Amino acid sequence: MENELFRSVFPLVLTIGLAMLIPVIMMGLSRLLGPRSRDPVKLSPYECGIQNQIQKGDARHRFNVKFYLVAMFFLVFDVEILFMYPWAASFTDNSVYSLVAMISFAAVLFFGWLYLVKRGAFDWD
Repeated sequence: MENELFRSVFPLVLTIGLAMLIPVIMMGLSRLLGPRSRDPVKLSPYECGIQNQIQKGDARHRFNVKFYLVAMFFLVFDVEILFMYPWAASFTDNSVYSLVAMISFAAVLFFGWLYLVKRGAFDWD
């Protein structure tokens, strides 16, 4: 009983342990081996290419609408792909209904992308 429980829980405990240990090791190596430069320019925040002088004390400066478009593109396409992956991983039945559902889902994605291309959303001139 205990051996069976150990065999079923050990991979999970090992994965969680490695998931916690690897970032700690990487941060430690980065602190030990990385450059130590305390330049005020390097320590200042960098936000989407906007210069730091514009940001100081002004909460009402305008952003280019392309930043928002990129964020919306990311949300739409990334979330949709996140829905596609579990469906593909659990695709066990070979029904026509499942195939038609995924083709229609992919068609909606394709037409969304086509709409963005026709609107010129990917032109950064």
